[in-house]
Amino acid sequence: MNQRATSLVTQIRDYLLQEEIDAFLIGGYLRDVLLGRDTRDIDFVLAADATVVAHQLSDALRGAFVLLDEEIGIARVVLKKDDTQQWYLDFSTLCKDISTDLGRRDFTINAMAVNLRDIEEGDLFTHIIDPFGGQEDIRGCCLRAVSTGVFEDDPIRLLRAVRLAAELGFTIEEMTESQIRSQHYLLQGVSAERVREEVCRLMSIPGSVRWVRYLDSLGLLMEVIPELLPSKGVEQPGEHYWDVFEHSVETVSAVEGLLLRERGTLPIEVISCAPWSAEIAEHFESYVGGLQRYVLIKLAALLHDVAKPQTKIATDDGRVHFFGHTTEGAAIAGNLLHRLRFSSLQIKMVQRLIEQHLRMWQMSNEGLPTRRAIYRFFRDCGDESLDVIFLSLADYLATQGPNLKLEEWQKHISLAEYLLERSHEEQSIVSPPKLIDGHDLINIFGLKPGPYIGKLLQEVRESQGGGEIATREEALDFLRLRLALKEIPGG
Repeated sequence: MNQRATSLVTQIRDYLLQEEIDAFLIGGYLRDVLLGRDTRDIDFVLAADATVVAHQLSDALRGAFVLLDEEIGIARVVLKKDDTQQWYLDFSTLCKDISTDLGRRDFTINAMAVNLRDIEEGDLFTHIIDPFGGQEDIRGCCLRAVSTGVFEDDPIRLLRAVRLAAELGFTIEEMTESQIRSQHYLLQGVSAERVREEVCRLMSIPGSVRWVRYLDSLGLLMEVIPELLPSKGVEQPGEHYWDVFEHSVETVSAVEGLLLRERGTLPIEVISCAPWSAEIAEHFESYVGGLQRYVLIKLAALLHDVAKPQTKIATDDGRVHFFGHTTEGAAIAGNLLHRLRFSSLQIKMVQRLIEQHLRMWQMSNEGLPTRRAIYRFFRDCGDESLDVIFLSLADYLATQGPNLKLEEWQKHISLAEYLLERSHEEQSIVSPPKLIDGHDLINIFGLKPGPYIGKLLQEVRESQGGGEIATREEALDFLRLRLALKEIPGG
């Protein structure tokens, strides 16, 4: 244990012994200590009402008390070490005895305990209670279910098994894997919040695309995101190497390669020419509604073509098209993320990425985009402009697959760099200063309030962003011409 953890455990042990309460250090914290992993989650089981004791300890330790489950007696104490670090102390009420409690746990590596009375000078290893061979499985990097009923008892363990294997670098034992595969349907009864938590933690792990594929092989992915099922086997035009589903998964892989750089899955010659800077890295590591931005980009990558199956048509010339799949895909993703209880801010970000993921290619017209096109791009993509650019690059990589030609890739990189350069060099393109407002249209031109005023103001800003208008007088002249050429609604 590190010094802070040793101090906390000692304080809690002394308090509980003084109150003559039998207690055990248990679960993930003990596992992580044995693995040498840093963690700030410490779990205790008490032979007393854990909610009452936790409340008393929160006062003694000057922490925050959180009631997790009053019915079965689970509570949490949150201690803030500084502005960036928090400790989470979870307390649960012992059911019958410690052997019974451990037998109800999920995996052997979490089914170990130490009686607090047996801890001396921070030594956890002398008196470990380990009835299911958790220490041996830790040494063998094996994730094994404690019993055949663990997933029926709490189906979220189906996802947790994969997430723990990913976090720890473990392999799920064969019989446990077989149990998961045969019981994947149990996930349907799990609360959306718990499913979302496990999915987000899994997607935050470098190399998570491997685990997305593993979820699919176990039958879990389609339980979480059934909207992806129609995309399996849906063929695409010739420039696509994979079908819609495989392309979507490969886009997640490409996002990881571009955003994680040296830890990614792309060849170094592909990564090295992509735009990158400390500012870009900071952007992707920022948080959106409590979730890191790159996790949401990976979710958007997985869902960006979710509407292709229902929008697929073949025209008379034999070409295959997916008209409207970006708009319909954004709507499908919005419903899905709402179902999983993502925040409105997170949902809007993912929807915008899906809706705009083709935008960068559409604006180029085989050449560099115009000032007006650049203005429209940054106007419509807003705070997600950089995210859209990188998702577009990942989408292209996942389209070409092994057929990628570096000279063509460099052309796409040049377009991305041009957009980024123009956004930095000419803020007047991205966010031009306001030259005229609705009051001017009403007072100077005698227009009545209504939607038409907003449309006229948007035309002014587009012309301004395109470099056609620079002054207030030019804006007024522009409007005079526009009003002279068309009937004025409500005028």
